[in-house]
Amino acid sequence: MKVKNFTKMTSQDNFMYLTAALCLLLLSTSLAQQFFHDSVQRMVQSATIVTLLVAVWGVESKNFFLRRGFMFPFAILVFSFFSAWLDNTSFDKLYLFMLLIFFIFSGLQTAKQVLFTGDIDFNKILGAICLYLLMGLSWAVIYTLIQLYIPNSFVNIHSNNQWFTLFPDFIYFSFVTLTTLGFGDISPSLPLSRFLVYFEAIVGQFYLAILVASLVGSHMANANNKRHNQTK
Repeated sequence: MKVKNFTKMTSQDNFMYLTAALCLLLLSTSLAQQFFHDSVQRMVQSATIVTLLVAVWGVESKNFFLRRGFMFPFAILVFSFFSAWLDNTSFDKLYLFMLLIFFIFSGLQTAKQVLFTGDIDFNKILGAICLYLLMGLSWAVIYTLIQLYIPNSFVNIHSNNQWFTLFPDFIYFSFVTLTTLGFGDISPSLPLSRFLVYFEAIVGQFYLAILVASLVGSHMANANNKRHNQTK
């Protein structure tokens, strides 16, 4: 007799794990910035990458690319430790580029599972929320890289060249922009940074208005159809 493994992640519940991992990343980044030395940010964010990868790509799959993808976060961790040990800005920038690629591929993998597979259920609605969070994190990495390569691209931001002091502030700024809150405490000062900011705001609004609304609407329609079929 086979015993069901309740601890094994499947495509039916993987986005619950991803939601927890993303919330852990955002919370731990805030706590590290609030209570610990700036360098702790580097380790906190790097260590969370493994959890994110397992949550996004940890579903049962025979796809060889996905299995090989598990090596990617370990490469990110290696570069993080080397950059901390050598205190080399070149390693820091390479780490950020790898982090950006990871968030983008994670977002694509999430979108593929949310948009192109089966009926809409609660797990896929969570996936849509996770994709929104991954978008905000991706833009935060982009803003950090812009500030490092083109200093003074933003006002009211740290003037140093340490990504782990910039990244937490840009996470905050990215989600404020993505949701079009626009508090104004951090703002772009150069044409390129302004373009990126208003483009993120446009993408964020279209995402919320079209994708999430359609997913919730489809979920409700499926639920109504099931109830209608049961009453027949």
